[in-house]
Amino acid sequence: MASGKCDLCPKRTAFGRNIRHKHSGRWERKAQRTNREFRPNVQKKRVLIDGRWKRVNVCTRCLRTQLKRLSEGKPAIPSASTASV
Repeated sequence: MASGKCDLCPKRTAFGRNIRHKHSGRWERKAQRTNREFRPNVQKKRVLIDGRWKRVNVCTRCLRTQLKRLSEGKPAIPSASTASV
């Protein structure tokens, strides 16, 4: 399983609150809130970086952007992102 962080962008696990469906009622019956995690959809993919294949953890948003850049004839990964990989 891939880690909860994208190697190409700063996307990582975020934390928040989960609120139950029912919000009405008196103060004693207030909707309960529990802690939860928002995990990015991270996949392990082989990506061509500087002429070499490298296995990286990539979020699906970056995969879509990569496909779009390839169809336009641009390099798949911008040179600024390869410094962090």
